[in-house]
Amino acid sequence: MDPEITRRRREKLSERLGDNESVIVFAKPERSLEKFSQDSNFLYLTGINEPELIYLAAKVGSRWNEVLFIERGNPERVVWEGAKLSIGEAKEISGIQQIRYKDEFYPYLSGICPQLCRIYSNLGYPMLNKPATYPLFMLQPIREKCPHIEIGDLSDLITPLRLVKDEWEIQQLQRAIDITGLGIMDILHTAKAGMMEYELEATLFYRMQVNGLQQWGFAPIIATGINAATLHYEKNNCLIQPGDLVLMDVGASCNGYSADITRCFPIEQKFSARQAEIYNIVLDVNKRIIELIKPGLELAVLNNNTVEWLAEGLLSIGLINSRDEIRKYYMHSVSHFLGLETHDVGGREALLVPGNVITVEPGIYIPEERLGVRIEDDVLVTENGHKVLSCGIPKEIPEIESIRKEALQK
Repeated sequence: MDPEITRRRREKLSERLGDNESVIVFAKPERSLEKFSQDSNFLYLTGINEPELIYLAAKVGSRWNEVLFIERGNPERVVWEGAKLSIGEAKEISGIQQIRYKDEFYPYLSGICPQLCRIYSNLGYPMLNKPATYPLFMLQPIREKCPHIEIGDLSDLITPLRLVKDEWEIQQLQRAIDITGLGIMDILHTAKAGMMEYELEATLFYRMQVNGLQQWGFAPIIATGINAATLHYEKNNCLIQPGDLVLMDVGASCNGYSADITRCFPIEQKFSARQAEIYNIVLDVNKRIIELIKPGLELAVLNNNTVEWLAEGLLSIGLINSRDEIRKYYMHSVSHFLGLETHDVGGREALLVPGNVITVEPGIYIPEERLGVRIEDDVLVTENGHKVLSCGIPKEIPEIESIRKEALQK
């Protein structure tokens, strides 16, 4: 990433701060022998995907000053952990010119606290019955010794910035979506009854890895039969039975930006009559909702229409007898924002603006029939309407059946 990108983000953040206010953003702590995943806000502001760092910026007397605190290297630990991020590397990646070591954080903070009235940080959502989050723990000395300083969450400041994706961010999302699509195509061409759900997961993960994407955006859902009627099924450990419909809710992560795609396909060559009936209802709503997307539309309108149209579809086939019964078979929202997090910042009552990226994911879940169908696309809001970023991933029945017929006749 060009450091100019994160410099502009920090500049916009500074414009939202009042005098004598500060931002302190903590990178995630390192966890031994686990693949590291960075805090979204820290990555957004610095572009650095390393643990244990701290970004501090303050506006005092209308003067903006920012510092990045990095870990001090220990030569004796290099053979075990590798070299730590150097001052030069930190400057080059982030564009932040003032770099200090982490053991200087509290002395530096002590010097500016008398001038501060408010600190915004990535506090997270602490539970009363669980330990404090890492940022809350790190800021506890301020709560104890500087009661005049108000400490608040960073979300209100940074959410308006993260909601509108720039060209570079859209490129990352598009790459994550495209590679996820390649993995889905691999599965469509190779899946057979008698395989395990996790074999399909492995097929997609292999496609991600060989294309340079090493992390999922979220835990993948590969659900067959009745498992597809569990919204957040993640075990992926069941045998795929003849006649099953397979639901895949998956997304690769590219530089922290997550795809979120759901596709369904028959493990046989064709959808059964019932599978096709439910699938077509969901597909019709998916396409009708996408057509509504444009700047100025309230996100809630999409969900209200989804409920109405899915109810119409289920009434037409006699699965429900009144619109009020729709929640028995459809119980989630149709859309959420997408970005550095799969369920990215932004409320469900938000007004759409150009640069937003959202999902569209209607579904019908009928556990008594061992059937679940969800179809999900990722959509960019443009100046004049929308662009479907996942349009290259098949979702029409004839196209899916053609792929499956070819796959099973090999």
